[in-house]
Amino acid sequence: MQYSKDFKDYELLDMAGGEKLEKWGDFILIRPDPQVIWNKKSRPELWKNANARYIRSNTGGGHWEMLKGLDKDWQIKYKELVFNIKPMGFKHTGLFPEHAVNWDNMIDKIKMEKLKRKDDIKVLNLFAYTGGATVACAYAGASCCHVDSSKGMVLWAKENLLASGLQDRPVRFIVDDVVKFVKREIRRGNKYDIIIMDPPSYGRGANGEIWSIDKDLYNLVELSSNLLSKNPILFYINTYTGGLSGTIISNILTMILKEKRPDLLKKSTVVSDEIGIKMKDNDMFLPCGITTKWEI
Repeated sequence: MQYSKDFKDYELLDMAGGEKLEKWGDFILIRPDPQVIWNKKSRPELWKNANARYIRSNTGGGHWEMLKGLDKDWQIKYKELVFNIKPMGFKHTGLFPEHAVNWDNMIDKIKMEKLKRKDDIKVLNLFAYTGGATVACAYAGASCCHVDSSKGMVLWAKENLLASGLQDRPVRFIVDDVVKFVKREIRRGNKYDIIIMDPPSYGRGANGEIWSIDKDLYNLVELSSNLLSKNPILFYINTYTGGLSGTIISNILTMILKEKRPDLLKKSTVVSDEIGIKMKDNDMFLPCGITTKWEI
């Protein structure tokens, strides 16, 4: 499992009974997690310090129960990056801290490539959410295109870029259905050195388009491969669907690149691994998804 050892402002304090106890900067939250199927708490005394708890509804959704007061929004840092945290209606906070290990890899790769190239390194971030990867790549010196179907998430990503002091970096923010945008970029002849996608299991586009990862992921990866530059660097796919293993995503990437970019196969690798979070002062890990990476 891949995980970051350097996220000082976020800590997984404990997990039990279908919930996780997390410290986000100055605040402690309790949020549901279906993978926590044991009931024994490792540090039961810490749960009394929670500021808020997300309570699921039997009919779907849920609400936040305020225990000791909670700000409407606040900021946390990961190294030099700053993110705005806001408790949302469906248990989320606007950031997936497990992705920090991917941000590190992207930053390192971009910085190394910038030493070799004179032209810009261009990044396409699809299903880009609040822009964790966008902020990381912009910080590293890449030119980014950030695409998400939610106007609210795109505005939030802009706030994160500003909070990190990167508002002058070349980032293009697009509110659109991802598949439609990729098709337009193909027609325009645009190319990218890094493609990142973080597809949900299910979702709706800007105009009500239905997305299903089981039915649509292969076609999107195939379409997106047409946007790879002459000398690409990375292709990232993050997945959370239990039925799709990393091997399946690796197969998809390998099949498509073998057909579309046989020139790169011998000097590239496809690797898939779990990403997650290590519990503080404990050897337990919480798996949070799978990252499949094609890398030159």
